[in-house]
Amino acid sequence: MTHALTETTLRSLPVLEIESPLCTARLSLHGGQLLSFVPAGGQETLWVSPTAVGAPKAIRGGVPVCWPYFAKENQPADAVQHGFARTQPWTLEESREDGDGNVHVRLSLPADPRTPLRLEQLLVFGAGLQQALVTHNPGVEPVRITQALHSYFQVGDARRVTVEGLAGLDYTDKFTGRVFTQDGDWTLADPRDPGRSDRVYHGAGGRYLIVDPVLGRRLRLSTTGSAAVVVWNPGQEGVQGFTDVPPQAWPDFLCVEAANAGRDVVSVAPGASVTLAQTLEVLPV
Repeated sequence: MTHALTETTLRSLPVLEIESPLCTARLSLHGGQLLSFVPAGGQETLWVSPTAVGAPKAIRGGVPVCWPYFAKENQPADAVQHGFARTQPWTLEESREDGDGNVHVRLSLPADPRTPLRLEQLLVFGAGLQQALVTHNPGVEPVRITQALHSYFQVGDARRVTVEGLAGLDYTDKFTGRVFTQDGDWTLADPRDPGRSDRVYHGAGGRYLIVDPVLGRRLRLSTTGSAAVVVWNPGQEGVQGFTDVPPQAWPDFLCVEAANAGRDVVSVAPGASVTLAQTLEVLPV
């Protein structure tokens, strides 16, 4: 065995640390939240706020698990934002190494009276990252959900980043509730609404390229089981309302989220499972 799995801390948050010849990673059991992924010889791919807090609150950054609903979609006004999975303790069920040196980790969210559904998270750490949410319905009635892997990607300057793979897609602008069509690649300087982004793209193709000229890399994100993708950055004005993000830190991240959200609702049939998954690869510019 060539990998190590140890308990450590990241900015005072207790985490599991995975080290192998292929990568390092950090994973919080609070929220089942991936906080760091660094391929061997590379740079950090995920952003965690330097003022992030832990339990009982959600951790700002990494890859929060939004489940069994996204935002407060189809929920009462007093519902917890983005569901309860990201604020609950998860259980480490298994870790193993395959013949190629990839480290496989399986987590489970304990049963909760707020839903009949059960949730597992499967992660594979290697030269790239694979991450999946597997929702199972052991009940006798179908259950409708929305969900997301709310990835905060570390970027050199969000104002200089472009995202390929979105051109021509319809999106709901969550600032206005209106539907528009994406013209060309995504950029924070979009003249329609410059300097901020909160968009749910529908009928998404599942292959996106985050081009970062400042850090000199491209992040290739491939998703399955994801009918939507969310692109979010609050911008300079929007970040002023956050207590867990320094006002000057907003250009340091961009969220590109594999999701089923908005009009893209998933029905989990009795006895069935559905999987939302993403793969991340780091490429040179």
